[in-house]
Amino acid sequence: YAAGDPTMVEEVLAIFREQADLWRAMLDPASPGWGDALHTLKGASRGIGAFSLGDACERAEEVGPGALPEVHTALDLVLFDIAAYQHEQALRSLKG
Repeated sequence: YAAGDPTMVEEVLAIFREQADLWRAMLDPASPGWGDALHTLKGASRGIGAFSLGDACERAEEVGPGALPEVHTALDLVLFDIAAYQHEQALRSLKG
């Protein structure tokens, strides 16, 4: 969706990382908005190509709050991947 524009990619990933903190707090069965947060996270994750996280969100929508730990794990993995990507981009900029 970013048409190969690295600045746009960075901006979208930064927004996703910022939002992840909010989603994580809401992805608690005690939170009345956990279902809405889950649905939003599903769309956002698929929008950045994090399909495994989107699939985990979809399962949790179907199964219920018992599947939220899987969503948290998948979110952690996506955030790790984003950090690794950003680190790689930073190293490339130093070499170039």
